[in-house]
Amino acid sequence: MDVDFLPAHLLVLGGSYIGLEFGQMYRRFGSEVTIIELGPRLIAREDEDVSQAIAKFLAEEGIDIRVNSKVVGVAKEGDQVAVTVETGAARSRIIGSHLLLAIGRRPNTDDLGLDQAGIKIDKHGYIEVDDQLRASVPGIWALGDCNGRGAFTHTSWNDFEIVASNLLDNDARRVSDRITAYALYTDPPLGRAGMTERQARESGREVLVATMAMEDVSRAYEKGETKGFMRILIDKETKQILGASLLGLSGDEVIHSILDVMYAKAPYTVIRRAMHIHPTVSEFIPTMLEDLAPMQ
Repeated sequence: MDVDFLPAHLLVLGGSYIGLEFGQMYRRFGSEVTIIELGPRLIAREDEDVSQAIAKFLAEEGIDIRVNSKVVGVAKEGDQVAVTVETGAARSRIIGSHLLLAIGRRPNTDDLGLDQAGIKIDKHGYIEVDDQLRASVPGIWALGDCNGRGAFTHTSWNDFEIVASNLLDNDARRVSDRITAYALYTDPPLGRAGMTERQARESGREVLVATMAMEDVSRAYEKGETKGFMRILIDKETKQILGASLLGLSGDEVIHSILDVMYAKAPYTVIRRAMHIHPTVSEFIPTMLEDLAPMQ
C-alpha cells in the first residue's frame, strides 16, 4: 500500500474482497482497471445476486471484469506487464502497467521456529488452535491471522478478548460463540452477518426472507445513492435471524442492528417492533420485517 504513483492500467488478479476494493479505488483515482477472476463470478462466497449487483456497478464505473478467466502466464513486455489468459478454449493477452495479485494470503509462520517448540501447524501454515485459541503446546495461544480463524482486524481483536477472558478473568469465551460478520468496502459497501441465502437453504431450515431495494429507502434516495438492496433471513420455526446481506448506503453500519439481535438470541420480532430514527437507512429494518415471505 506504500505506493506513490498512479498505475496507468492496473491488472487485478482475483475478483474477491481485496481485489474489488483496490480495483474500485484505483479506478476512482484515474487508473484503467481490469479485474481477472478464475471463477464464474465475483466474490463467490456471496449469493449470486449480490455478486451480480456489485459487478454491475463496478462495470458502470468503467472497470473491465473478466470472469471464467485463468491466468496461465505473466511476463514483462518493455516497461509493461503482459498477462496471458485462458477463457474457455480461447487464449488472449492483456497488457497493463502494473499487476496486483489478490488471490489470497498465507501466514508468515515458516520462520518462527514453531517446529522447534513443538507447535503444530496445518497444511496451509496456520497454527492449529482449539476453541479458546490454545495452541498444541500448553501456555501458548495464537491470535490473529496466523490461526486461520479469521482475516479481519475485528476477528483479531476478538481473539485477544477471548484469550484475555480465559487467561485473566476465568471467563470461558470461545471462538465458536462469535457470528460471522464482515464488510466489503466497495462503494456502496456490503455488510454481512450470519448465513447467506445459499447457506440457509443448505441448512434444511424453513426460511423466511425480507428484501428491500435501496432505491426504496428514503435516506438513500435523498443522497442519490440508490444502488443495491437489503436482505434478511429468518428461521420460520424459531423466529431467529439467520443472516443478512446489506448492499448499499451504510450497509456496513446498519448490519450491526441485526448482528446485535442475533447475539442476544432474540426473535426477529424484537427489532420488528423497535422504533428507529428517521431519516436513516436503519429505520427500514423493522419495516422490512413486516413483509416476510418464504424463501424460493
